Amino acid sequence: MTTETTATTSGATESPAMRMMGLLYGSVVGRLVSIVAEFGVADLCADGPRGVDELAADTDADPDTLYRMLRALAAAGVFTEVAPRTFALTDLGTTLRSEVPGSMRDHARNWGSAEYLHTLIGLGGALRTGRPSFDTHHGVDWWSYLAAHPRRAQVFDRAMGNRARQIAAAVLAVCDLSGVRRLVDVGGGQGHLVAAVLDRYPGIEAVVLDRPEVVAGAAAVVGGRATAVGGDFFAAVPPGADRYVLSSVLHDWADDDAVTILRRIREAMDPAGRLLVVETVLPEGDEPHLGKLLDVLMLALVGGRERTEREYAALLDRADLRIEEIVPTATPVGVLVAAPA
Repeated sequence: MTTETTATTSGATESPAMRMMGLLYGSVVGRLVSIVAEFGVADLCADGPRGVDELAADTDADPDTLYRMLRALAAAGVFTEVAPRTFALTDLGTTLRSEVPGSMRDHARNWGSAEYLHTLIGLGGALRTGRPSFDTHHGVDWWSYLAAHPRRAQVFDRAMGNRARQIAAAVLAVCDLSGVRRLVDVGGGQGHLVAAVLDRYPGIEAVVLDRPEVVAGAAAVVGGRATAVGGDFFAAVPPGADRYVLSSVLHDWADDDAVTILRRIREAMDPAGRLLVVETVLPEGDEPHLGKLLDVLMLALVGGRERTEREYAALLDRADLRIEEIVPTATPVGVLVAAPA
């Protein structure tokens, strides 16, 4: 048994027990981030430092409780206490503002929802059964739940829109789509990725495919620049594209379902077509990676999973596809370029 210690800011060493305490308390930080995102505190600090009493009045919050929460978040680098009981945003905290590049506000609100919290609480049951804890708690799967709760679906869709815009920027920084004639974004949500593609390559004929209730919001994002198709990617995808895209889709599904999606795309692909799979590619072994935590959430929420390169290669092989290359991005996701086998 090892007894490694790490240096603290005071120059002393931190024992393994104290490091473990930090991990356990990390869940409190995440919850606080979600709460201040819900209350819109970062937006109220957009023009400069604000006193706690002002912030409390603007958010209908208890001043002492708000102060203690902001003090804890300042210790985590989200805010900074520039004067007694007066707080300003840090670069990290700025991501909790609405409608700024890289905004994480909707993502934080989604993470702090009762549905996500119950799902994480139920992980112990998932460990015993291997089944998503969301299904066990709610009696239905995640996608059916969203279809029955439109207001909750709106929060989720906004969060996924945040993520899609960030991923699109990272992908377009490393992938050259010049010469692409027709692109189909399979499971493309409300079209945020396609909108970013068309901003850079306006001549591409683009199609967004998703569930009818989801893709209905695409008109507000892509306007008349792309075709929005309501459908089921387990049944069929639009044919004839030279580029298909699956961005943050396969990780929602267990292997057999993921292979079915890939087979539908393979059936629609031209021989010279390519599929761009935009997903987290997990490193082997102990290497730290955000995707290893996301993998557990996928298990608990929808029964999906993040995968390694070898696991993606095996999925693609079952669908008569092969990996040509993997292009890393500046984010945790990579782009797996797949061709017909």
